Amino acid sequence: MSAIDFHAHAFPDELAPRAISRIEGLSGITSVLDGSIGSLEASMDAAGIEQSVILSIATKPAQCASILAWSKKIASKRIIPFLSVSPAGPQARENVRIASEEGFLGLKFHPYYQDFDLDDEAMDPVYAAMEERGLICICHTGFDHAYPFVRRADPSRVLRVLKRFPRLAFVATHLGAWRDWERAEKELPGANLWIDTSYSLEFMTPEDARRLILCFPPDKVLFGSDSPWADQGRSLALLKGLSLGAAREEAILSGNARALLNGPRTAAETFTPAERGME
Repeated sequence: MSAIDFHAHAFPDELAPRAISRIEGLSGITSVLDGSIGSLEASMDAAGIEQSVILSIATKPAQCASILAWSKKIASKRIIPFLSVSPAGPQARENVRIASEEGFLGLKFHPYYQDFDLDDEAMDPVYAAMEERGLICICHTGFDHAYPFVRRADPSRVLRVLKRFPRLAFVATHLGAWRDWERAEKELPGANLWIDTSYSLEFMTPEDARRLILCFPPDKVLFGSDSPWADQGRSLALLKGLSLGAAREEAILSGNARALLNGPRTAAETFTPAERGME
């Protein structure tokens, strides 16, 4: 069964060594790959991954143009780049327009690396523009290795954003809140969002991971690895070891991602407790 990795990272070849070294220094994580598109594609071949969504992060307004140029260069049937908008930039809303008109499907945000609170009202013009254009908003949620555990992207902030923008196609990464999974399980089920599995199963017991995933509708969970910080093959094996049932597993591995990428990007509807337990 082929899979779509909805959460991967790579860098231009000339920048990859420096970018990997910097992030390793900040986070204490050791990269599995060298950060290049070539090493990612080799990993995809080995793991049986059909497509990877590449998530860039603009930490300065000036980076938006270079991310756009590189993303246009690497885009292919297998590599689906998402752009990034610097919240600090005065042209943030304009960059959302450019992303949409250039044919990109979504934008990635990281409150810690980009220095903003997820629900800051200064972000409202960006979220509004994305909602209007049907762009996918994939955002780091929960804590982060590289920063103090201050709540900048926790479930409560996610819910405040979704209350203001109920039609925003929002993906909460790391099973809704990295290292804050109890709150994710308590607060996020029933909300209008998708979650991905990136860099989370490695830190949870199978029982806890399975219970959390089953809190969400079968069509609102996406497979993600967070490559190169996690091994794509191992991430796949951990997901397949959760005994989620064939239909749900297939949906998580590829069906849900394909529907989100190719279909009208509208937020999930609320659902009943009985629907949460569907196999």
